[in-house]
Amino acid sequence: MDRVLKIGIIGCGGIATQKHMPALSKLKNVELVAFCDIIEERAQKACKNFGTAEAKVYTDYKELLKDETIEVIHVCTPNRSHSFISIDAMEAGKHVMCEKPMAKTSEEALAMVEAAKRTGKKLTIGYQNRYREDSMYLKRACEDDALGEVYYAKAHALRRRAVPTWGVFLNEEEQGGGPLIDIGTHALDLTLWMMNNYEPELVVGSVFKKLGNQTETANAWGDWDPAEYTVEDSAFGFIKMKNGATIVLESSWALNTLDVGEAQTSLCGTKAGADMKDGLRINGVKYNKQYIEKPGLGAGGVDFYDGKALEPQDVEAKMWIDAILNDTDVLVKPEEALVVTQILEAIYESAKTGKPVLFNV
Repeated sequence: MDRVLKIGIIGCGGIATQKHMPALSKLKNVELVAFCDIIEERAQKACKNFGTAEAKVYTDYKELLKDETIEVIHVCTPNRSHSFISIDAMEAGKHVMCEKPMAKTSEEALAMVEAAKRTGKKLTIGYQNRYREDSMYLKRACEDDALGEVYYAKAHALRRRAVPTWGVFLNEEEQGGGPLIDIGTHALDLTLWMMNNYEPELVVGSVFKKLGNQTETANAWGDWDPAEYTVEDSAFGFIKMKNGATIVLESSWALNTLDVGEAQTSLCGTKAGADMKDGLRINGVKYNKQYIEKPGLGAGGVDFYDGKALEPQDVEAKMWIDAILNDTDVLVKPEEALVVTQILEAIYESAKTGKPVLFNV
């Protein structure tokens, strides 16, 4: 297509410069024309590295939204501001890609869904792990009923010592939480998507801050500052769906375990099971014998891969832009991301009150 979409980036930190902008810059039908950050130097650097010759720099996102030539906004700010920036952008006539998680609270996430419906603008959330080759393959298997009814699942997001020490990751006010809302959100999104089940009935949660006050931590990115560590270091949830299916969600930045791995799901169905613990593995019984299958996921083995393997964020960006240009549905629907946020919030609430959280039946 000859049409070119002009894109504005709000928030020019790590996720924008390492994921969004590099992926968008590879596409022919887009131009990065506006960059906004409360730290002007960051926006200027992003503009220099990824912007067009006429691209502009802003420190006030509302000024950026006044540019009527911009059709698409990518929101890459801390979680606290996801909702109101996304809503303002849609109200200004822009399509919005918001980085995960959708919002800090379910109330804010619901307001985003309602804004998308009210304005008719496309809204999607940056769950790029759906676009991995193993995820795409497993999703097709689920859609083809290869696993049967999936009635038990685990959402895995465990790190042994990998606490992010930069930005505002350790700030509860800005982020809403720690590993649960940061990486647990990816694992839960994958799991719900595979099960195609977005109707929770009951959630019980446990949240721990047991290691955040320690020093000499052997952390992947250097020791954290205990005085700045205001979020949990691990969190766990038990989720019962309305159809009886059960999900266990495990998340940590710091946990004394060797069973690590993130953005992974394990599924148990009536016909077969699957996990991502050693590549994608599908297990079951055939001809009265137990089997384990490991699909070959090389280039060309999955839809959207034209003979060469692409990074998930590149596939995400391409499909997002194609959805706008062709006026088709986005892969990550805001209504689905809303349920993820509702469940994460319920885990935090249950841990705080010591009681299960019940959803409307």
